[in-house]
Amino acid sequence: MPSIAEDLNRRTFLYNLIMPIMNQYIPDLDEGKAMFLYFVKAEMSTPCGLPARAVLTSYYKSKNFRCRARDAFNDFTSPDQAILCTDSNQSMYCQLLAGLVHRHQVLRLGAVFASALLRAISFLERHWVHLCNDIRTGHLDSSITDPECRSSMSTILSSPNPHLADEIEEICSRPSWKGMLSQLWPRAKYIEAVITGSMAQYIPSLEYYSEGKLPLVCTMYASSECYFGVNMKPLCDPADVAFTLLPNMCYFEFIPLGENGTLLMDMDEEKGVPKEKLVDLVHVRLGCYYELVVTTFAGLNRYRIGDVLQVTGFHNRAPQFRFICRRNVVLSIDNDKTNEEDLHRSITIAKKLLEPYNALLVEYTSYADTSSLPGHYVLYWEITHCISTDSPTPLDSKVLEECCIAVEEELDYIYRRCRTHDKSVGPLEIRLVQPGTFEDLMDLFISQGGSINQYKTPRCIKSSNALKLLNSNVEASFFSPRDPRWIP
Repeated sequence: MPSIAEDLNRRTFLYNLIMPIMNQYIPDLDEGKAMFLYFVKAEMSTPCGLPARAVLTSYYKSKNFRCRARDAFNDFTSPDQAILCTDSNQSMYCQLLAGLVHRHQVLRLGAVFASALLRAISFLERHWVHLCNDIRTGHLDSSITDPECRSSMSTILSSPNPHLADEIEEICSRPSWKGMLSQLWPRAKYIEAVITGSMAQYIPSLEYYSEGKLPLVCTMYASSECYFGVNMKPLCDPADVAFTLLPNMCYFEFIPLGENGTLLMDMDEEKGVPKEKLVDLVHVRLGCYYELVVTTFAGLNRYRIGDVLQVTGFHNRAPQFRFICRRNVVLSIDNDKTNEEDLHRSITIAKKLLEPYNALLVEYTSYADTSSLPGHYVLYWEITHCISTDSPTPLDSKVLEECCIAVEEELDYIYRRCRTHDKSVGPLEIRLVQPGTFEDLMDLFISQGGSINQYKTPRCIKSSNALKLLNSNVEASFFSPRDPRWIP
């Protein structure tokens, strides 16, 4: 995407709006630190020599971030050198270590996306012994070789602190990590991350690790193309998050999708939209659905972002929008068209069947398998058992088969007709994968040029390498035992 210097100022402007909004709801945030986990990616160059890098990498490397004025409301635990380290493992290690050293000063926890915060928790589960040893001895682990990281962390690890190390060890060595976030950082007041759209499926995991004691806050709406707006009610329920778009970010237009969000949802991505179908910001209607179109200062002209939004209300006279889903269809075998929201909703219902067995759906993705006739939907699920004093009840095949049919029962009319009447779609399949598979999937996409900051687990897999990785980690597979209910 094209970017100009002034874009950095607009992003900084939006970031600077967040704390005044938060301060209306949670006071005294200037009396402690924020443990936000930020990452950069190594940049490339175009053939003509222009730098090409992820939008957040561009921001973190800019003077707007590196030369920012001291601000008590944005006092980060992570040193800039750790954030700017391109080795994500070394960066993660140092940022978590800094957050643990300052555990009694941390008032806010967060990352750009909820998935990144959960990845950090997984990293902490594997490395807390080494982190405690660093704090106990006052010396950074030898695995951290980046000179800038070592230099910045030497100030934070200025002396041994065995008492702090013992506190952290006592918490991390407990059999259950339920509520771990609020225990390790007892003064934390909320968790900040993107929790809308595909990130909504991480809400139960974050609530588990915080024991529901820390509000989940989604402060802003942005993309690589442009930053869009802010959440004026950050402490609202995650399901009610709505954003007020800022007209100084770009020129907003909207493609009407009707009152139920279905009209035009199957339009060809490449086809143009007649000008008369576009409406501007002041003419959107309450309750209606739209696809977002932007014209940016950097040169994008009537660019279709691909996000489906619903108008949910107004702040004064400014419309507020709820993110619904990406416009693109996620899965399709025949006439069926399953989008991201439908898939997420059906899995949300189905995963409740795991709760009696003390099991948690950690991550999922999907694939339209047409290698056999009829083709069928495949869901890759990674499940973990919540550790407790009692031994977890193992999942048997009947439970997973019931999950399969529960997903199908929640999919739309057309899908159920294809399954039950037309027989053009085969029984849905759930493939259980080994723990850590989705971290390996993330590593694969990052190694191919993705950004750790902006990575989102794809809800539909099309890459042959990604499918090979997932299938190599399958432990068991289960199919729907019957057709879903369908009434003509």
